[in-house]
Amino acid sequence: MYSSSNVIAMRKVVKHLRLQAGLHHLKVSQAAADLKQFCLQNAQNDPLLTGESSSTNPFQPQKVCSFL
Repeated sequence: MYSSSNVIAMRKVVKHLRLQAGLHHLKVSQAAADLKQFCLQNAQNDPLLTGESSSTNPFQPQKVCSFL
């Protein structure tokens, strides 16, 4: 009836489906609300939103000292 390769492939599919069935799923609306809340709570620590002070910014161009 079934060849050995078909049985192995079906077992892989069943294993994957069992894994998927055991995962905890969230509604997209709930995940979006959680993400929005996280972003708002951590906005004050985000250097892309607040900027980096010039004294601690490692990417600021270094001043060149030259003697005349």
